[in-house]
Amino acid sequence: MLKSIPIVLILLSIAGCSSQKDTTKQSFQRKTEINLNSAMKNEALSHFIDGSTNEVKGDYASAILEFQDALRIDPDEAIYYALAKNYLFLNKLPLALQNCKSAINLDSNNTEYFNLLSDIYIVANQFDSAAIALNKIIKIDSSDVSSYYRLARIYENKKPLKAIETYNKVTSLIGPDWSVLMHVAELYAGLGDFNNAASSIQKLIEIDPNNNGLKRLLSEYFFKAKRYTDAMKVVNDIISALPDDIDAHERKAEIYIAMNKWQDAALQYNYILSQPKVSLIQKIRIGTAYFNRSLLDSTLLSTTKRIFQSIDKDSANWQVKMYLGAISINEKNDSAAIKYFNEATQLASWNVEAWVRLGGLYFDTHKYDEAEKVLRKAVISFPEDFRVNLILGLSLSQNGKYIEAEGYLKKAVDLDSTDINALSAYGYTLSQLKKNDEAIIYISKALTFSPDDINLLGTLGLIYDTQKKWNQCDSVYKKALLIDSLNALINNNYAYSLSERGINLDQALKMSNIAIKAEPVNSAYLDTMGWIYFKMGRLLEAETYIQKALTISGDKPDELEHLGDVEFKLGNKENAIKTWQKAFNMDKSNHELKSKIDKGEL
Repeated sequence: MLKSIPIVLILLSIAGCSSQKDTTKQSFQRKTEINLNSAMKNEALSHFIDGSTNEVKGDYASAILEFQDALRIDPDEAIYYALAKNYLFLNKLPLALQNCKSAINLDSNNTEYFNLLSDIYIVANQFDSAAIALNKIIKIDSSDVSSYYRLARIYENKKPLKAIETYNKVTSLIGPDWSVLMHVAELYAGLGDFNNAASSIQKLIEIDPNNNGLKRLLSEYFFKAKRYTDAMKVVNDIISALPDDIDAHERKAEIYIAMNKWQDAALQYNYILSQPKVSLIQKIRIGTAYFNRSLLDSTLLSTTKRIFQSIDKDSANWQVKMYLGAISINEKNDSAAIKYFNEATQLASWNVEAWVRLGGLYFDTHKYDEAEKVLRKAVISFPEDFRVNLILGLSLSQNGKYIEAEGYLKKAVDLDSTDINALSAYGYTLSQLKKNDEAIIYISKALTFSPDDINLLGTLGLIYDTQKKWNQCDSVYKKALLIDSLNALINNNYAYSLSERGINLDQALKMSNIAIKAEPVNSAYLDTMGWIYFKMGRLLEAETYIQKALTISGDKPDELEHLGDVEFKLGNKENAIKTWQKAFNMDKSNHELKSKIDKGEL
C-alpha cells in the first residue's frame, strides 16, 4: 500500500500531458488573433512556442522565462497552466500552486488544470487537498476513471473504506480489473474483514481460474475468517493440481489444527517430514507447534515425540535434542532427558541453554553432584550468565559447600538483584556461614518483592532464632501463620523455638500436632514433638516420639542428644552417657554436648 505517490510518477503523468500541446497552442493562437494586434500576437506565440520547446528539452528554467514573457503580453489560462507545470518540474511548489490556481480561475471546467493541481498537492504531501481537486474533476466528468483510481490511492492510507468505495466505482465503470480487485482485497484484509477480502480474490480467480497463487491467498483469507471448510476446499483444489506442493500440505495441516484435529494434521506433517527438500528449520517448526500444543493436551505427547524422533534420524541437531529432552521430562523419564540434554551440550557447547537445561534437570532430580559437575564446566564459558551461577550456587549449597556457593550466589545476585530465588538462596547460604546480619539484609530484600512468601519468612524466622532475637523471631513466625496457619514447616519451627526457650509449651504442642498431621513420618517434626514433651516433663511420651524419629531417619546427632537427655531424666544415666557419646562422635563441634559427657549429667 503506497503512503505517497513518487514525484517521478507525477512528472511522467505531467509529461504525458504534452499531447495537449497542439490543442493548447491552437487555443492560445485563436485568442491572440482576437485580442492582439498582429505584431503582439506573433511575439506572444513565439515566446509560447519557445517555452514549449525548452520544456520538451527539459530546460524548465528557460521555458519558464519564455512563458513569463508570453504571459506579460497575454494573461491566458493556458500560459498559467504551462508555468505551473514547469514550476512543479523544478519542485517550486508555491509558484506552481499560484499559477495553477490562476489557470483555474480563468477556466474552472478544464479537468487538466485540476489534475495538475492534485499533482502539486500530492508532491506537497497535502493529500486532503489533492482529494478535493480530484473530486472536482469527477464532478466535471463522472466517467474519468483515472481520477477515481488516483483518488482511491490517496484514500488508502487514512480512509480505507472511502478507498474501497472509490475502487468499486472504478469497477462499475470498467468492469472487474486485476489491479483494482487486488487493492480492494488488501484494504479489506487490512481492516480485518477477511470475508470481503476473500470475495475480491474470488472475483480475481474468475478472471484467472488457474492461478494457484490467488488460490493460496483465498485459502489464507478463508482461514483468517475462520471459514475452515471453505479454506480446506480451496487447499484440496491446489493439492489436486499440485500433489507435491509442500506449502499446500502445510496449510491443510494448519486448517486441521484450527479445527482441533491434531491427529489429522499429523498425517499432513508426516508427509512433509518425509520430503527430502523440506528444510530442517521447517521440520523443527512443525515439531515445535506440536510440542507447544502437547503442553496443553498430553494426548499429543507421543505424536510430538514421534515427530522429533523422525527428525532426529536425519540430522544431529542440538535443538531437536533439546525438545526430545523436554519431552522426556514430561514423560517423567529423567534418564532419557539427561541423555538428550547431554548430547545437546556436546553438539552446541556454545549454547548456554543446553547447559542450563542439563544442570537444572540434575538439580531438580536432586542429583546435586552431577549438577555441580556440569555447571562448573558451563561457568567457565558463561561466567556472566545468571542461571548458570544461580544453579551452580544452589547445587553447592545443597551439598553443604557453603563457602564456594557464596561466591556464585553473590554473582547471581549482582547479575539480577531483583530475583527472589537468588536473594533467598544467597541469604540462606550466608546464614549457614554464620553471617546472619548479612543474611537478614538479603532475605529482607527478597521479602520486599514478595512480602507473603512463606519460605522466606521461615528462613528469616530461623535466622532470628539463631541470633536469639526473640521479638523479631516471634513477629516473623506469627506473620507467616497469619498467611498460612496450617503450614507444617512454620508450625514445626516455631514450636521448636518456643520449646527451646521453654515458653508457651501448650501453644507449641498444638503447632507441633499440626505439623505431624500434615507429615506424620517426618523425623524432624516427630523430634520436635518429643522435645516439647520433654520440656513439659512428660518423659515417656518424649521418649516415644524421639525414638520414632530415630527409627525413621537413622542416627542423627541432634535427635540422639535429645534421647540422651530424656534417658538421663528417666534415671538411665549410663544409657544417657552412651547416647550422648554416640551423638558427639557424629558432631564433635558440639561443645555443650561434650560438657554433658564430661560431667556425666545435664
